[in-house]
Amino acid sequence: ARRRGRAALRHYGRHADVLRVKDSLDPEIVLIGDSITHFWGGEPKASQANGPQAWQATFGAYRTLNLGFGWDRIQNVLWRLDHGELDGLHPRLVVLHIGTNNTSDTPHARSNSPEEIADGLRAILRRLRAKVPEARIILMAVFPREASPDHPRRRLITAINAQLLPLGQLP
Repeated sequence: ARRRGRAALRHYGRHADVLRVKDSLDPEIVLIGDSITHFWGGEPKASQANGPQAWQATFGAYRTLNLGFGWDRIQNVLWRLDHGELDGLHPRLVVLHIGTNNTSDTPHARSNSPEEIADGLRAILRRLRAKVPEARIILMAVFPREASPDHPRRRLITAINAQLLPLGQLP
């Protein structure tokens, strides 16, 4: 999970925020994801909340830990799981929504194939099973991107999502 510059500082700062609040929150629900999750709402607080009313309507009655990190990729989630973010917790439910950022090339990471993304999600699911074996896990599909339905990234995401159903059957 190597990052550079200000993005690294934001990442490690949010990671420290998670480690600081997770045990006292004792979450019933844990959300794991990228910016879609990060900027929705909940604890730890983000610099902005794009859906506070929807958050309250959906999670207001539950202790919910938001492990969404803007710009995260699958490899970043694995790093965070290996560095204590779920340690000692016993949530009833974990919602996993990650993978869209793995479809982009950046200066520090190339885009991944549907097979690589499915393998990465399988690794996360196995890590979740080991860390919170009693939790029910919901694996979300990768949301569509780009305006045109025939855009190459849309085809890539369709191919990724086709590989997710068997992952939901993992013990």
